[in-house]
Amino acid sequence: MFTKMKNIDTAVRHLKAFSIVVVIGCVAICCFAVWKSFSLVSETQSRVYILSGGKALEAFSAGRKDNVPVEARDHVKTFHELFFTLDPDDKAIEANITRALYLADGSAKRAYDDLKENGYYAGLISGNVSQTISVDSVMVDVAEYPYHFRCYATQSITRPTSVTTRSMVTEGALRNVSRSDNNPHGFLIERWNTIENRDLKTAARR
Repeated sequence: MFTKMKNIDTAVRHLKAFSIVVVIGCVAICCFAVWKSFSLVSETQSRVYILSGGKALEAFSAGRKDNVPVEARDHVKTFHELFFTLDPDDKAIEANITRALYLADGSAKRAYDDLKENGYYAGLISGNVSQTISVDSVMVDVAEYPYHFRCYATQSITRPTSVTTRSMVTEGALRNVSRSDNNPHGFLIERWNTIENRDLKTAARR
């Protein structure tokens, strides 16, 4: 009789141990499944598909820190293209300058006011002069905030009888601001200054 009870007691202990192992295993499997599900959801949410020319192209989202150099260079490039792309049309000039001034602080507004006061824009309109700019490169130092930049560009000034090519170098700093429709990159150019603006060549138009 005692032997039977001992066997029953041993069987119960084994059953308890087996049950505990099974429960721990189930909990571990559930935790792993939940963790894996969250990982897959996060990975899926980081993917974006863009339709271009009837094809789905996969893109990946990234934090702002990863994109600072790229966005900063594009911000500086966009500002210069808007500020210096001018046609002999007062409304076109005003539209471009207005968009450019959303991307910079008062230093750009002062430069615009000086040019306007000196009759620069009036001269473009009366002389049927067009001006375009090609940004060659933008150097941005993201090691220290606010980010210092230097922009190297080439201007082309087209007059009725000639085309003048000019070299331009500007510099300034970039400060973080809120993104908006007028400022999609979320930067503001500060202390903008032209450090070089010289003629390279003038060619007669045919």
